[in-house]
Amino acid sequence: MDLKIDPEFSEKIPPLTPEELEQLEANILEEGAVINPLIVWNGVIVDGHNRYRILQRHPEITFHVYEKEFSDRYEVIAWICKNQLGRRNLTPEQKKVLIGTQYKMEKASHGGDRKADTPKSSYQNDNLIEQERTSARIARENGVSQISVIRAEKYVDGVDAAEEISPGIKGEILSGKLKCSDKDIIAIARASPEDRKDLVDALLAPRPSSRGHPENDDIDDVEPGDADLEEKSSGAAAPYIPSKASIRKISEAMASSPDRPSCEMSAEFIIEELDDALESMIYRWDFCLRENSKEAADKDCCRRIQELVEKGKAYLKLYRGGRKRNET
Repeated sequence: MDLKIDPEFSEKIPPLTPEELEQLEANILEEGAVINPLIVWNGVIVDGHNRYRILQRHPEITFHVYEKEFSDRYEVIAWICKNQLGRRNLTPEQKKVLIGTQYKMEKASHGGDRKADTPKSSYQNDNLIEQERTSARIARENGVSQISVIRAEKYVDGVDAAEEISPGIKGEILSGKLKCSDKDIIAIARASPEDRKDLVDALLAPRPSSRGHPENDDIDDVEPGDADLEEKSSGAAAPYIPSKASIRKISEAMASSPDRPSCEMSAEFIIEELDDALESMIYRWDFCLRENSKEAADKDCCRRIQELVEKGKAYLKLYRGGRKRNET
């Protein structure tokens, strides 16, 4: 049977290691058959790409095919991601990309990325409701928060944008060889096209240590309570800290993005954005004060830091649901 391999489908499947591929081939040869059927859609392989490649080298091996029905390519890719999320040997980065891609494809399959003949406001409101339902379900299926699912979609966009600028970097990120924080990756997606190269170059810049980036919550290289190791790891990978002008550019680009609905955003999107901003502030304060602890201990500097603390506290006390602080 002549089956086809779709590059877009096969690319979504995390590759096996050479050892895993060798073991798979050995198992097939020992059995003399491929026990699990290849899943196909209109003659295109959906699941079983590695088994099919092995079969090309051993045409004497028997196999079976199961034809599965899908409504469109989006649904196929979403199914591939969901199926792959059941694997145990995924890196944290691969899991995030699979979750984000599944979320994106399910929205697209339901009309999220297509034009509709229905009135714009009705279509967008229905789409936001669908997004909320989809993200909540995917979160439950994978034991993560709903915000994590929404953030994973942005993570996918950042990885893809980085790959466009530096081919091959995606494999380095997903394998875990290149240690990057989620915020570094998402910042690439949010930045304007002309600013992305600088962000990617920052990811590829040589680092003093091979230890992981302290911001990546999914990678825990430091044992709790080991202050010396934590200090070394924290100082090993200086993060990209955008200037105020860069932050404004990113915000303006997000606001003017054609993908951003003109109607009100869902509560989950709002919470995710504010949470991301808060985490970024906490991380930058901790990093700056840790790396400049001697200078920060200066009496005048301490006083000015405390003034900033009071300024932040005053803002939070006067918070009025998004209104300016001087409004009454």
